[in-house]
Amino acid sequence: MQIRDAVEADLAGILTIYNDAVLTTTAIWNESVVDLANRHSWLKERRQQGYPVLIASSDSQVLGYASFGDFRAWHGYRYTVEHSVYVHRDHRGCGLGAALLQSLIERARTLQKHVMIGGIEANNEASLKLHARLGFKTVGRLEQVGTKFGRWLDLVFVQCTLAEHAAPAG
Repeated sequence: MQIRDAVEADLAGILTIYNDAVLTTTAIWNESVVDLANRHSWLKERRQQGYPVLIASSDSQVLGYASFGDFRAWHGYRYTVEHSVYVHRDHRGCGLGAALLQSLIERARTLQKHVMIGGIEANNEASLKLHARLGFKTVGRLEQVGTKFGRWLDLVFVQCTLAEHAAPAG
C-alpha cells in the first residue's frame, strides 16, 4: 500500500468511494451522487488552494482518499483546516484511515496550519476512536443538525492542535 498525491487518473476510484459513502453511510451528509466532472472540479479547487488530496493505493487501485480544506471562509481561520477521510468499503478496518489521516496531519504541519478539525456523525464509533488514537479531542456536539435516511443526525467536532505556535502577527 502506498500513500501519494492524487492525480486525474485516480478520480474514478475516488468517485466510487465518494458515491458509495453517499448512498450507504452517514459519513457524507449529502443524498445525491456526483459525477466525474464534479470530482475533477473538486480536485482542481483543492490544488488551487494549495491543499492536498491524498490516496491510498495498491496495484493502481484507489483504496481510500483524504483531504483538507479551509475550516471557515474568513481570514481569521486561516490556520485551521477541516479534513475528511474515506476508505473503500472492502478495505475498512485495515489501518488505511489512520495512515491517510497521519499523512494529512503531516501535510497540514508542513503548511504551518495550527489546528485540524473533523466533523463526525455521532454514531460513527470507528471514526471517533480512530481520531482519539491520533490525538484528536472531542470539543463539541451539535444535536440534530443533519438528516439522512429519515433520521436526525448529531455532529461531533474533534480537534487536534498540530503545533504550538506563538500567536501570529496581525
